[in-house]
Amino acid sequence: MNTEQQIEFDKIKEIWAGLAVTGAAKKKIAAADIFLDELELNKSLRDTTNSRKMIENLGNPPLQDVTEIREILMEAGKGACLTPYELERVEKVLVVVERLKDYLARGKLFENPLAYYDENLDELKDLREEICRQIRYEAVDDHATNVLYDIRTRIVRAEEAVKQKAEQVIRSNKDCMADTFYTLRNGRVCVPVKKEYRFKIPGSVIDRSATGNTVFVEPAALAKYYEELQQLRVEEENEVYRILYTLSALVSDVIPIMEENMSMMEKLDFIFSKGKLSIDLDCTEPRINLERRIVLKDARHPLMDKKINVPLNFKLGSDVAVAGNINEKCGENAEDTNLSRKIRGIVITGPNTGGKTVSIKTVMINSYMAQCGLHVPCREADICMNSNYLSDIGDGQNLSENLSTFSAHIKNVLEILQKVNKESFVIMDELGSGTDPAEGMGIATAILEELRKSGANFLVTTHYPEIKDYAAKHENIINARMTFDRETLMPTYRMVIGEAGESCAFYIADRLGMPESMLKVAVEAAYGKSALKEYKFRSKKELGKTENRKLQKDIRKPDTPKLTREFRIGDSVLVYPDKKIGIVCEPENDKGVLRVQIAGRKIWINHKRVKLHVKAEELYPEDYDFSIIFDSVENRKKRHDMERKYTEEIISMGNA
Repeated sequence: MNTEQQIEFDKIKEIWAGLAVTGAAKKKIAAADIFLDELELNKSLRDTTNSRKMIENLGNPPLQDVTEIREILMEAGKGACLTPYELERVEKVLVVVERLKDYLARGKLFENPLAYYDENLDELKDLREEICRQIRYEAVDDHATNVLYDIRTRIVRAEEAVKQKAEQVIRSNKDCMADTFYTLRNGRVCVPVKKEYRFKIPGSVIDRSATGNTVFVEPAALAKYYEELQQLRVEEENEVYRILYTLSALVSDVIPIMEENMSMMEKLDFIFSKGKLSIDLDCTEPRINLERRIVLKDARHPLMDKKINVPLNFKLGSDVAVAGNINEKCGENAEDTNLSRKIRGIVITGPNTGGKTVSIKTVMINSYMAQCGLHVPCREADICMNSNYLSDIGDGQNLSENLSTFSAHIKNVLEILQKVNKESFVIMDELGSGTDPAEGMGIATAILEELRKSGANFLVTTHYPEIKDYAAKHENIINARMTFDRETLMPTYRMVIGEAGESCAFYIADRLGMPESMLKVAVEAAYGKSALKEYKFRSKKELGKTENRKLQKDIRKPDTPKLTREFRIGDSVLVYPDKKIGIVCEPENDKGVLRVQIAGRKIWINHKRVKLHVKAEELYPEDYDFSIIFDSVENRKKRHDMERKYTEEIISMGNA
């Protein structure tokens, strides 16, 4: 039994999680469950209301996923040197903290209690400015320190001096050069020297051209500049590491504050995700009670299209259970009718596709969402807290566990009856279905009696008339029906409390095209001949027959082997397992063995090891002589002679 899946709250969670930003908030949403503490539930609902109001006033809050930052802080806590990229991520989170703090501060103008969470955020302005000053574009900035700026300035001068010296060497030895430009090879400045003049240019050969006609020489005159350049680069590296280690240490010192900031961001992300969900689903804040009362006005299932959904007005409670938008008896003066009694359970009847299942799921998902601290898709709601939510919806058939529809229902129902108590809320669809109607009715009555004794709130749907009678006789249970327009033969998806309904199966079958002759047989079988006069059907046509494919009988003699011959002479085939290509010499015999010519030899092989590659008609003309392929020249000559005359040689060969 998985109530969340059956009422489709798991799909609501998917929508809800999509509105969260941080990984921690998404995990918390996935694990969200009902509150059992009234104080905690009311606080959660207030948070949802306040977050919605703030979003409506100020827009969505500036939030960021902080999963990566936690890993960075872990490294900093170990004393590791953070990279410029990692330091920039820290700086960006501090920017988000500053913006979030400002967002919450503006919420104080609307006296929103959530705004005071800004006091738990520390934007660490000094650290953010220090990182921003020294790190830029995922690298240590030239102006991070005066020392680094001086070193990098000298590096630029040294590199320029190397290039100028290389150009001077090229100008001085034009005849020896293969080109007029210096080049970089393996990180060294080289001049392109013709192979034959290699020894006229003092220096080290760094590389050669693909043809070998050009050698790339690092002139000896550049050596002193390289020494200076290498020394400067070592100094630059040391200074960069000093800066990074200093910033990493600063980050390490504020890890507790950063953790507090991130925890607060994740907490606010969860709270604001509830407000976003409330806006997206057009919800309202429910009132919570402990009096076992459920009142829903214009309720709908959150996954149904609001434009086509018919709102449900529903009451279930200690004193009265009524539905609005139904009839006068269930209106404002309901207390004057026989509905003014303590109702714990409602038995809902009505036509198939009439909305019974959707109705009970709507009531439960609204109650479930409210007890999870969420707003509910209603115009108004007063919902009681429940210790657990129990449901039996769907056929539950499971072939892997060898469960039939009825078996699955009973297994689920027994589990429900073991858990149910007076603080439970139970819904059951198609009570007692999936077995013999008489026995199913008896079991349904027994289940209903157990639910009544438990004192739980419950909603059940059924088609059994005996269950309707049972509900009418007991003080704590009442009937309800889903309305059906017999003029249009369409369900109206509205619930009427206090009246038992009918399944309207005959009217629905009539609308779907069942012939009148069949419907009359059905009515007579169900209610007797006298009931026929009460029914008027629209469908007058007889059941039309569609044209179907025909079976083909095997007309061969009984003793003829029933072997499908797939191959014919000349077919190109693949012979497994080697997948060699061959040509069929002789088709399958009665044992399924055929003869195939492969690489100049003929083999007998079972047809299961052969797969058709190309049909013979695609390879050869219609009257092609296959003896050209399969017979030797000598045999073909003898056959030719036999066609002209019978020679002694051939006759003797035939006798042999």
